[in-house]
Amino acid sequence: MIVESSRTPATAYRCDRLDSGDYYLELIPQGHVVRLVDLEGNQAADTLFYSAEAPAERYSVTDTIREQGQVYLTAGTVLRSNLNQPLLTIVADTCGRHDTLGGACASESNTVRYDLEKRCMHSCRDSWMLALAERPEFGLKKEDIGHNINFFMNVPVTAEGGLTFEDGISAPGKYVELRAERDVLILISNCPQLNNPCNGYNPTPIDVLMWDASFNPLTGRPVREERAGRPDRNTMFDTVLIANRGAIAVRIIRTLRRLKIRSVAIYAESDRDSLHVRLADQAISLGEGGAVETYLDANKILRIAQQEQAQAIHPGYGFLSENADFAAACQSLGITFIGPRPEQITDFGLKHRARELAMAADVPLLPGTNLLLSLSEATQAAAIIGYPLMLKTTAGGGGIGMQVCDTEQDLIKAFDSVRRLGQNNFSHDGVFLEKFIPRARHIEVQVVGDGNGFAVAIGERDCSAQRRNQKVIEECPAPNLADSVRAHLQATASELLASIHYLNAGTVEFILDADTEAFYFLEVNTRLQVEHGVTEEVFGVDLVEWMLKVASGDTQLLHEFAAKPEGHAIQVRVYAEDPYKNFAPAPGFLSQVEWPQQSDVRIDHWIRSGVEVSPYFDPMLAKVIVHRRDRAQALTALAQVLNEAQLYGTQTNQRYLQALLVDPVVQAGAVTTRYLNEFSWTPARIDVISSGTQTTIQDAWGRRGYWSVGVPPSGAFDQWTFRLLNRLLNNDDSCAGLEMTVTGLSFSVSRPLYLAWGGATCEVTANSEALPPHQAHRLEPGTVVEFGAIKDCGARVYAAFDGGIQCPDYLGSKSTFTLGQFGGHTGRALRAGDVLPLTEHCNAPVVATLPVALIPPRSSVWSLRVIYGPHGAPDFFTQEDIEHFFSHEWEVHYNSSRTGVRLIGPKPEWARSDGGEAGLHPSNIHDNAYAFGTVDFTGDMPVILGPDGPSLGGFVCPATVISADLWKIGQLAAGDKLRFVPVTHAQAVVAESQQNASLKALELSSDTVYHSEPMVVPETPIVRRGAKHDFGDEILFRAAGDHFVLVEYGEQILDIRLRFRAHALMIALEQAKIPGVLELTPGIRSLQIHYDSQSLELSALIDTVLETERVLARQLDTLEVPSRVVHLPLSWDDDACQQAITKYQQSVRKDAPWCPSNLEFIRRINGLDSLDQVKQIVYDASYLVLGLGDVYLGAPVATPIDPRHRLVTTKYNPARTWTAENSVGIGGSYLCVYGMEGPGGYQFVGRTLQMWNRYQKTREFQQPWLLQFFDQIRFYEVSHDELMQIRRDFPNGDYPLRIEETTFSLADYQGFLTEQASSISQFVAQREQAFQVELARWHQNGQFHYQADEPEPVSEEQVWPAGSVRIDSPVSGSVWEVCVEPGASVQQGDTLLILESMKMEIPVFAPQRGQVIGVTVDSGARIRAGQTLCVLHKGEANE
Repeated sequence: MIVESSRTPATAYRCDRLDSGDYYLELIPQGHVVRLVDLEGNQAADTLFYSAEAPAERYSVTDTIREQGQVYLTAGTVLRSNLNQPLLTIVADTCGRHDTLGGACASESNTVRYDLEKRCMHSCRDSWMLALAERPEFGLKKEDIGHNINFFMNVPVTAEGGLTFEDGISAPGKYVELRAERDVLILISNCPQLNNPCNGYNPTPIDVLMWDASFNPLTGRPVREERAGRPDRNTMFDTVLIANRGAIAVRIIRTLRRLKIRSVAIYAESDRDSLHVRLADQAISLGEGGAVETYLDANKILRIAQQEQAQAIHPGYGFLSENADFAAACQSLGITFIGPRPEQITDFGLKHRARELAMAADVPLLPGTNLLLSLSEATQAAAIIGYPLMLKTTAGGGGIGMQVCDTEQDLIKAFDSVRRLGQNNFSHDGVFLEKFIPRARHIEVQVVGDGNGFAVAIGERDCSAQRRNQKVIEECPAPNLADSVRAHLQATASELLASIHYLNAGTVEFILDADTEAFYFLEVNTRLQVEHGVTEEVFGVDLVEWMLKVASGDTQLLHEFAAKPEGHAIQVRVYAEDPYKNFAPAPGFLSQVEWPQQSDVRIDHWIRSGVEVSPYFDPMLAKVIVHRRDRAQALTALAQVLNEAQLYGTQTNQRYLQALLVDPVVQAGAVTTRYLNEFSWTPARIDVISSGTQTTIQDAWGRRGYWSVGVPPSGAFDQWTFRLLNRLLNNDDSCAGLEMTVTGLSFSVSRPLYLAWGGATCEVTANSEALPPHQAHRLEPGTVVEFGAIKDCGARVYAAFDGGIQCPDYLGSKSTFTLGQFGGHTGRALRAGDVLPLTEHCNAPVVATLPVALIPPRSSVWSLRVIYGPHGAPDFFTQEDIEHFFSHEWEVHYNSSRTGVRLIGPKPEWARSDGGEAGLHPSNIHDNAYAFGTVDFTGDMPVILGPDGPSLGGFVCPATVISADLWKIGQLAAGDKLRFVPVTHAQAVVAESQQNASLKALELSSDTVYHSEPMVVPETPIVRRGAKHDFGDEILFRAAGDHFVLVEYGEQILDIRLRFRAHALMIALEQAKIPGVLELTPGIRSLQIHYDSQSLELSALIDTVLETERVLARQLDTLEVPSRVVHLPLSWDDDACQQAITKYQQSVRKDAPWCPSNLEFIRRINGLDSLDQVKQIVYDASYLVLGLGDVYLGAPVATPIDPRHRLVTTKYNPARTWTAENSVGIGGSYLCVYGMEGPGGYQFVGRTLQMWNRYQKTREFQQPWLLQFFDQIRFYEVSHDELMQIRRDFPNGDYPLRIEETTFSLADYQGFLTEQASSISQFVAQREQAFQVELARWHQNGQFHYQADEPEPVSEEQVWPAGSVRIDSPVSGSVWEVCVEPGASVQQGDTLLILESMKMEIPVFAPQRGQVIGVTVDSGARIRAGQTLCVLHKGEANE
């Protein structure tokens, strides 16, 4: 094993050069380190070691090999004497192995081995004798020269039985480093022989270096200097480093906090979000990588300990906790290792050595063997002991390297495997046998020793509930155990550890025969156990505190301990593993972590919502511990805690533990170590085999109540079909199921299950048998269901399951919002391997099949019933525009998605030339809230907003789809045709009522469910007006479908006073609690009211609003609102903004006026002299938050309070395809912080920290969104690197914001505007002039009417050879990438092309092996469903 040293030659206190033929005899004091260096890489250093106190005690190859179980010497080897006592330990080795089988040559042997002319050559034995003669003070004699070590040499045995010298292991500079465990003499002969093949017939020099034990190799200073000012070891430490992670690190920190000791945590980067990192006083990263590169890197950890001036290191359990070299290294640096002495770790770490110590202390032992060197030796011993047997590795623990052998064949099969496990996991392949007791209990005793021959036992624990030798349930005291046996166990354990002067905490483990109650020694764990918590609960002690005190020299509490056990404590271990898949590890994301908040329940854990469980480390997530008056109460309480705990995301054993706790054998306390091997349990779940294109979990209604902060409802796009399926299965209307697009998923089921599916046309099979739609199908456990590709009609398929999918709610809904990365299954589309929980029991459906009349009709030509408005003619559109809108047959654009369905059709003429202050395009308006299903003109192209669409925006909307027809939007496929059919508000209300009645009765109650008589388009979408002379400003009530009304104030201008009016109405309506009012969402100069038209009439709602406004109008001038000043960091012209601009130029529009610098464009269009002026204005401004959710998730739309700070720009056209999360931009007169990654059009000024926190609550995030209406944002400058660190820290609460509580008075603000009117007018005039100059330039060079090229579909007329395989497009869309060329050979499943449709990338795979003979499309080409993309010739090219 290669282990490098951190010591440097410059810090050695002596260095001796030995030329070939030289000899060396010196003393190595205890604790000092010696290094032998092969300077040129071809030497053999023949070396002997002796006890300096009694040289007759010398290095023994026999004892060393027997103890370590292998013939080579390497890092970690303890060189033992002929009295089987440690002499030295190899602490570093860059060769990897050294020969201990060979011996040094003598002159006498040369007369036999070599030619005549070489027979009198000087030998190593001659060199040793010269050394002894020259240094008689050491008392060595000729007879003391025995078997030696050949460092830098390895002489393997050949297949013929001879020796070979060709296995060179050394190289220039290679070295071996040893630490003296006592005062040791070292005797070296540096091989002198010119004819020795081991040194290439060319002997070369070596160096011998030594370091003082009190010298710190990491700092280059004496340790005694570094200790100056530190407390004596009988006083408590002030700083402790925790050399561990996860739950045990959190547990140790808890005690350190209570004792007011500074804690230093270490962490791998994959553990950055662990609670131990958050809770420690200081946390230091170990970098990227797995255990070897992080928690097992002793040198790195020691450097951190010194850097942080830690006086002690607590190793926890696992990792370095039982590493004797690490414990010794701590001691050599003057750092206290909080645990036993290094030699005690070594002795008990080797199980056969532990048996010897136990035997010496008269501890009962199972019949067994010493180390076994061969299989034949093992089988002979097994025949004597008798089967069954346990084959064990001598090193390691944690259940690794243990195998039950019931027969000789089992032993033969397992022997090499167990040896390999030992070598691979613990660098030791020694094995031995023990008698195996079939009905065994695992009982262990907690012991703490004072290091001076006294040890106290603190009760026993039962750990018999094991799976693969890993403990699952632990309890204290052990149930069903005679008091006499209990006392004998504890006395035996304490006497064993006292006999070797054991220091600090340890656990003595026993096997107890359940039938006879006889017990036998198993092993000693020289560390704190995972299950120590149950002992603490029953005895009222803190074992971590005990370890700290003992390590600091205070052992008084051991001698005073007299506590008696009170009650019963039980612990279960919660793992990230999948019991249904043979307990396979399950690393992954945890979207929900919620533990019961009970003061009498102890949960030691490291996880929280939003954490990623790394694949690199132990999968334990938590230890759940309950302590009650008796065992029955403890079991009941523990079961309740597990029932209430909420863990979701990757798989855990939580439900397995719940089932285990109610098992009769567990309840009776009769578990033996093999019982869990027989315990069976089947969860209720769906296992995803393949995920399809975009399969998500959705419920019918989505999340409501968060529209005002930019959270869309999500939910099933075709809500009606999904509700029908749930009703068919007798599910609650809110049960979650699956939504699929393009191609469906395949999955297996674990329990009897009813499935119903419907929606678009596709083929669905269960175990290859067809499943018709709109029927309830019973599936048996193990059934595999496959959903094929969508074809013919429709865009989405839905699957409902009895009881629904049991994922957690996020903001009140199980629906997935993939853009926001929350809801559903960890906030994303499903992937192969995902597991979806179900209810435990199968419920029968209401009927077997939906009535035919109730099945939603499917078509490629649609009629969508809409209500005219909220915007129309003559203020935004011309009357001709509106007529064309309703008369035209629109086509569905391929680039549609859940955010919205884009339409292809005529461009409006528009009733105005621009949007004024809101933007250059006539479609631009001051931001207002959108209704679900509204038709939004983003420029000249209409988009029907879907369930994942934005809540707030600045575009006009001429119509809104009625609630009864919203489902149709979800089935619109690329290339479909549709017409908008205007209906009255009353018709819409009736249609929804009939739809609900039909659902309840499961029969079509009226034709109005699917059809209504069209009406003549009304003259205006304004359903009511409030006169200016009555209310101070004109109030317009604009129809926005049958569930929304938009209340709009005053003129189409930016006026903060109008925003105050909307705010005043919002507060008044919230306080009124009007039945039927669901949500209130303010815009810049409007308030949207979302109401239930089935229970609240629109006219009555408007009446109430007008009555309220009459009162509010008189109070407006005195209105004052709470306003926080929130100071945010801003990275000016951030790297992420530059990256987005570069992508835009490369893929969207190369020559846009705002490229390559948005800031230069802002400067130019606002008539400023320099970029510094732009920067100064942004940093000087105070931005008033007028709306939230402008681009989702609490994203603010804000404007400077001072109009002289209002930089006006136009938005990108076309929009960017990518914008980094929390980029800051200006569009029109408004500033926005992008709430999440996505498209965008605002001109960049920089980037800031997060506006939304998905999973964590912090001081700033008491809810997921950061900002509130009327907050004032003020920026301060940070660098890009500083912002990156802030963005890592802020969501965890580690970057506090400066937030000042204040108020905003409308009267004061109006006064300010009056005072500054002159300079404001001057600034605005200058800005307008520059704006007009820029517009004129655009008109002149043709950029004002820029329109992106739309690729046309290609025609296909080519005839292909008979037998060719044509691969057609599954969807309409465009070609994103062509992955093959004609002539290429492909295998089944290879990717041929990648398409883009509905804002998704869709790979097209080869259906079979073959050669590409034609590709009919290019990248960027527009395609239609069914169009040929690629043609294959079956088989290979030469077939």
